[in-house]
Amino acid sequence: MELKSTTIVLGLGLFFTSCNQAEISDAYGQFEVNEVRVSAEASGILKSFIIKEGMHLSVGEEVGLVDTTQLSLRKKELQSSVQSIRTNIAKLDAQADVFREQLTTTKRDLDRYTNLKEDNAATQQQIDQIRGQFNVLEKQIASVEVQKQSVYAELETMKARIAQVEDQIQKAHLINPVNGVVLSSFVETNELVSAGKPLYEIADLSEMELRVYVSGAQLPQVKLGQSVEVLIDKNADENERLNGEVSWVASEAEFTPRMIQTKEERVTQVYAVKIRVPNPDGKLKIGMPGEVNF
Repeated sequence: MELKSTTIVLGLGLFFTSCNQAEISDAYGQFEVNEVRVSAEASGILKSFIIKEGMHLSVGEEVGLVDTTQLSLRKKELQSSVQSIRTNIAKLDAQADVFREQLTTTKRDLDRYTNLKEDNAATQQQIDQIRGQFNVLEKQIASVEVQKQSVYAELETMKARIAQVEDQIQKAHLINPVNGVVLSSFVETNELVSAGKPLYEIADLSEMELRVYVSGAQLPQVKLGQSVEVLIDKNADENERLNGEVSWVASEAEFTPRMIQTKEERVTQVYAVKIRVPNPDGKLKIGMPGEVNF
């Protein structure tokens, strides 16, 4: 009788041990997401800024404006310079037209005196004098064309400066770059901001990544694109099962992060693995613990 009782107790012990081992997942980690820190591209007073933590934003949505008063005044100044340059070009065109008319008249006189010279009705001195006038007019026209090239170059320079100012004005409009939820806001309306200063942080939470660490012995089981089972806490006693996909596997081993494993296991080298998990309902949060079975 005593022997039979001992056998039953040992059997129950093995049963519970087996159950506990069955509940151990292949790897553990935390959920993370690619966070985008949006910075200002212009300097000045922040005239408007609609960002609030937790709000949803779409790509291309305008979220604020940096003061563009000085840039607008600079653009008007450059536009006035462009108009003045175009007026100078018109004057040079008119001057060239006058010289061309004179050149046409002088050419007719030169042809006429050349014919008269053949009949001894004109002297070589008269022909040389008219030919000299003709040459001077040609040089004057060429000089005007050179001046026009210089003015046109100045015009292109002004257009480039206007384009630069317009680009600066465009950058003063704060455009959201990605779909997502605002995680943090760092400035308020009417603050002075400078180019490169962080304004807010945003992340697409529709899909999260569970970063876990596996040993070298587990690594052959892990493949890119592999479908895996992800577990998260449903309540104090139950887990919720989700579908995931291996999206990245580290190419080099590293030491186990201090916050993941026990003190004895911190010296163990492991490989980081990322599991992509859809999050349409928003139940997954940054930093939430998770487990995975390969």
